Amino acid sequence: MSPSPSSDATADAAGRARSSDTVILIVVCLAQFMVVLDVSIVNVALPAIQRTLHFRAVDLQWVVTAYALTFGGLLLLGGRLADLFGRRRIFLVGLGLFTAASLLGGFATDQATLIAARSLQGVGAAILSPATLTILTVTFTDQRARAKAFGLWSAVAAGGGAAGALFGGLLTQYLSWRWILFVNVPIGIALFAVARLRLHESRAEGPRRRLDVAGAATITGSLFLLVYAISHTDVVPWTATSTLVVLAASAVLLVAFVAVEARAASHPLVPLRLFRVRSVTGANLVMFCFGVGMFAMWFFLSLYLQQVLGYSPVTTGLTFLPQTVAIAAGATLSGRLAPRLGPRNVLMAGALIGSGGLFWLSFIQAGDSYWSGACGGGILATFGMGLAFTPIALLATGGVPHEDAGLASGLVNCSRQIGASVGLAALTTLAASRTVDVLAHDAHGLHSTAPAAALQEAMTEGYARAFLVASVVVLAGGLLALVIPPPRAAATGWAGAEADQATGPVLVD
Repeated sequence: MSPSPSSDATADAAGRARSSDTVILIVVCLAQFMVVLDVSIVNVALPAIQRTLHFRAVDLQWVVTAYALTFGGLLLLGGRLADLFGRRRIFLVGLGLFTAASLLGGFATDQATLIAARSLQGVGAAILSPATLTILTVTFTDQRARAKAFGLWSAVAAGGGAAGALFGGLLTQYLSWRWILFVNVPIGIALFAVARLRLHESRAEGPRRRLDVAGAATITGSLFLLVYAISHTDVVPWTATSTLVVLAASAVLLVAFVAVEARAASHPLVPLRLFRVRSVTGANLVMFCFGVGMFAMWFFLSLYLQQVLGYSPVTTGLTFLPQTVAIAAGATLSGRLAPRLGPRNVLMAGALIGSGGLFWLSFIQAGDSYWSGACGGGILATFGMGLAFTPIALLATGGVPHEDAGLASGLVNCSRQIGASVGLAALTTLAASRTVDVLAHDAHGLHSTAPAAALQEAMTEGYARAFLVASVVVLAGGLLALVIPPPRAAATGWAGAEADQATGPVLVD
């Protein structure tokens, strides 16, 4: 018996739906790939950027920090925007802003323009990233299809972080550092065109919630002022009037943020009741410490390999590949160990290993090779951090009501970005100060090395000091895990955390 016309029509419709869903999945995953790529792609290009735009060593961190601050500070607000104004519309707005900011940064001829462009990129990323997951949520309603879509999204996001160092090296060495930004433009334009044609509009159901713009503005402004004050203490002392004024302004904005969240906002960005849960408070403090260690390692190791060891950008990018594998291996292993040993125990083990790797890096010397100086410590540090990240997500969400799990997971992601921003500012200032002290010591005739060699030794001393402090911070993060109570039901909590990890970094209530 031949198939009926109605069955053929049904099959054709199903096939077109699957094809449309595949296109949506590709568009969304590529957009997320761009967002994650720009976190790591700049690291290898930092020495070239410093030479071209004449950044001081202590100010170079703003190329990374400007992106991380706006991304982390506005991430939860971005999730609300997508639900309120439509996922497709906000996706296009975020993608357009991210692409335009990339073009602006690529043409930057001074430091202020590049930092402004990186800040705008972070805003675009904070708007775009939440929309990618919510679009997947409403597109793939079947549980199996959604799980596959989230799995691919997570894999692509991880691949963006891994590919950043290698792509950054290739583009910087064979084209220009500007192409680490220009590369987003053709991709962004193509994605925008396809997204306009193929994405469907959707909004969150239920009553419309007001945006907590005041909360997002006060916390982001407070963090910017704090980072600015810290990064300029190499020029003016902590006790200088200008430093105290900026720190006071940062504190005022922080108090304003708390007041807005506690009383003024009808739908607060960060409900303060969450911090009454020890697991939420503890997990965010731990992730803050790990954000300090992780970003510091990539930042200073990239500078050390190129400015001291003389490696090319491509070679530097290749040296980061074993560390990327180590992160993936640690994350995979933690997924198996946490149900058996308990997430808190795995987290503390990861902190100990990660801290040990950073401590190992604090012994780098100007005369080392990659294999004798940076390889072992870098792999150990990244493996430990990979081992710890999944248990942090579990502990952050295991003690909160189900309806707050997405928000709790999103807060952890923000804490990582904030830790990276504040920590990098403090550590670059510390490293620059140590470098200046070593050079001053050398200038008094206590060393007989050539000027170039003396500068390399002084920079290495600065980087080593930063690694040492970062190792202490990560170890402190592991000890802070002791304040986190274990999940009430380990098996259930672990399953929930796995789901939140796939959907939680940007899904907010």
